[in-house]
Amino acid sequence: MPLAASDVRYVEPPTMGLWEKLYLPAIFEGLGTTMRQMLKPAVTQQFPEQEPKLPAHFRGVHRLNRDEQGRVKCVACYLCSTACPAHCIDIVAAPSPWTDREKYPETFVIDELRCIYCGMCEEACPVDAIELTTLYDLTGLSRQEMLFDKEKLLSVFDQTTTAGTDPARTGRGRLGPASEKTADVRLPNPQ
Repeated sequence: MPLAASDVRYVEPPTMGLWEKLYLPAIFEGLGTTMRQMLKPAVTQQFPEQEPKLPAHFRGVHRLNRDEQGRVKCVACYLCSTACPAHCIDIVAAPSPWTDREKYPETFVIDELRCIYCGMCEEACPVDAIELTTLYDLTGLSRQEMLFDKEKLLSVFDQTTTAGTDPARTGRGRLGPASEKTADVRLPNPQ
């Protein structure tokens, strides 16, 4: 069904006067914004001398948590690497030498340069093995130094727990909140 001629409305482009064609109003508006910003006092943190005040929910360098026996808590379930939108987590699983789990990470590598620090790995982990700390001064002289392997991530855990700066966010259960036994819920049999 075609449109009726009365339903069509033509719009004319606005005409610009000489003042607008010279772009003087836009230039003066931009200069005014610049002058207002120049008159505001500068808020500069003197970083090396003064420690910044970070919010409580700040997400910094990762760490791999240890269990009560000092072993890596990770069970190599690959949920963190699956949930990672930046694809910066690489895990190679191996059969566990311990009887309380099937697998453990033989290698666990996080590319800290590729990471966007969103916290999805922390949320996805069913055993609270990976956690984001409040360490922010992350430096490296090469790309290879910014690949955090399992030993380096465990050393971040040791450093933050001895300093007392990053207590575990969840301390429930031996392996984490997913390991706790809850009320036995029986689902109806779908027959």
